Formats: sequence, structure tokens, C-alpha cells
Amino acid sequence: MPKKRKSGGRRKGKSGNPGFVQCSSCGKHVPRDKAKRVTKNVSLVDYQMVKELRAQGAQIPRQKVIKYYCVSCAVHRRVVKVRAKAERKNRS
Repeated sequence: MPKKRKSGGRRKGKSGNPGFVQCSSCGKHVPRDKAKRVTKNVSLVDYQMVKELRAQGAQIPRQKVIKYYCVSCAVHRRVVKVRAKAERKNRS
């Protein structure tokens, strides 16, 4: 079989076994270096309340939420886009 990608679709390098993470969407176990990571800052307070409190000068803490997606779920949720055949080997 010919090899499709030099990296095998992973960014492991010489790091050994990177471990597995669970996809936030479907629950599939995916290697940590192959999974797509999405970081969001989420406020625990309603947006209207945040607006009013900021007007009064208060600082509202936000929580950082990290989600991992398998490649198929990342494509489905449009985290990553399907690229044309000629563009697939580009890293950008």
C-alpha cells in the first residue's frame, strides 16, 4: 500500500505514545495528536447580566472550555474544512 501522508495524519514526531482523548461529539477514542482541539471562553453568567455588570465596572470571570473532536466530527461541525485535492498536502 502506498503511504498517503508522511506524518500518517498525526503530529507525533518522536514523542512516543501521546495517549488518547474522547471525542466531545461522538465519544470515539482518538489519539491526542490526531484530534482537533477547540478552545472557547465561556461565561457562566447570562449575556444581558454581563453587559449590565460591565457597565458598573465589575469583572466577570470566564471559564476556558477545551473540546476535542475526531476528524469526522470536526469536518461535520465545520471546525476543519474539506480541501481540494491539490491543496491537501499544504500545511496552512
